[in-house]
Amino acid sequence: MPVRIVTADERLSSAANKTSLAIFGPPGVGKTSLLKTLPAEQAVCLDLEAGMKSVQDWAGASIPVRSFGDFRDLVVLIGGPDPAADPNAYYSAQHYLHARSVYAGSGLEEFLAQKPIVFVDSITDLTRQVMAYAKQQPEAFSERTGKPDVRGAYGLLGREVIQALKHLQHAPAKTVIFVGVLERVTDEFHVTTWQPQMEGSKAGRELPGIVDQVISMHLFSHDAEGGYVLDEKATERRLVCRSGNPFGLPAKDRSGRLDMTEPPDLGALLTKINRTAAPTSFALPGAHALSASAA
Repeated sequence: MPVRIVTADERLSSAANKTSLAIFGPPGVGKTSLLKTLPAEQAVCLDLEAGMKSVQDWAGASIPVRSFGDFRDLVVLIGGPDPAADPNAYYSAQHYLHARSVYAGSGLEEFLAQKPIVFVDSITDLTRQVMAYAKQQPEAFSERTGKPDVRGAYGLLGREVIQALKHLQHAPAKTVIFVGVLERVTDEFHVTTWQPQMEGSKAGRELPGIVDQVISMHLFSHDAEGGYVLDEKATERRLVCRSGNPFGLPAKDRSGRLDMTEPPDLGALLTKINRTAAPTSFALPGAHALSASAA
């Protein structure tokens, strides 16, 4: 596939059309209910955990996903074929044609093409489905003894999850939102940290480098000065959006436009992330002011 030049205007337009987010929060904090803050006609939920009870009155559509094979087919239908994939590999043109044939006549591909927002609930359950798949593959068994090899299964798990997430992240004109469980972990030195709950460690390590935004959703109360204090018994929900936050929660803001915490409203959050700014001007010594886009 030949390379092409992307102009500043095209880049700004593309940025406004797609963003990838990973949102983690403890069980019961209301991660799935964030769907209600998205435009129902533009979003589809890939429901891997059968957890739509909290949003049963949401007007949008959902697709139950019971196996990793089904998830993989949906991913290639959403993202299209990967031009760099081996012809016989998943996410290749051959896999794309296979997925189209499986759902021929169902209208699924056309339906997915009309949804610019894909909400994956949840990445925690995705890793469990992938682990169930990985344990049945040849890599999960020792070549010498034929007995199960846990290391091989976990290695395959990490590769499959990262490949699926990257393919979704590259889907043209799609905003992809992954939600997952955030758990508190205390080590042998009694140091407490908050980490995404996933099978294996590879996906958890690499996910922040794949998505544009990493956000933690938690409960907060207020201190005497009115500042936010992490409080698992409180009722106010906030999205923690920036790294180096005082709460020790995982977060990353690639847009540079979010505050330390934001209200739990994904529609407003995406609008803030994707707002476009006019090109700035700067002056060079001995030259007239140039616009950033012209430079």
